[in-house]
Amino acid sequence: MLLLSLSIFSTLANNKTESLAPELAIFTPYLGTWQADFNTEKGESSIQDVSKWQRVLNGKAIRTTHSINEGEYGGESMIFYDRKKQSLVFYYFTTAGFYTKGVMKVLSPTQFVAYEDVTGSQEGITKVKSTSEFKDQQFVVSTSYLKKGEWTKPEVRTYYRSNKDVKFK
Repeated sequence: MLLLSLSIFSTLANNKTESLAPELAIFTPYLGTWQADFNTEKGESSIQDVSKWQRVLNGKAIRTTHSINEGEYGGESMIFYDRKKQSLVFYYFTTAGFYTKGVMKVLSPTQFVAYEDVTGSQEGITKVKSTSEFKDQQFVVSTSYLKKGEWTKPEVRTYYRSNKDVKFK
């Protein structure tokens, strides 16, 4: 009986441990490691992004890390629900020395949009807008940048499950 009780308690504890705050529930299918292979022009070097999404702070936040081409560039973000703003907010810090802060709006149970203000970009980027949609066990991200006063054409990437590691140099 003691063994059964411990087993039940362990199962309940694990279920509680793995849960996310209700405001973060949209990110549940994103948890884990992903990769995207960028579309590049013929003759250009390949570009691969590896991204890891983790439940942190007892389910009150999501931590993402990513690296491009095994550490040539990378970043880390924390996504959480700001009760005062009644909004999903995040901060993103990069190996390139700039950072962003932003808000996310849930568009549907499988889609969200992120709006970022950029600080410290050497390339003249001041804002970023990206839309993500989870579908068929992968997710597609479409990103535009406000660079030197003009929005760029959206870049689209499809992420699929991966066993690779996020690496920083």
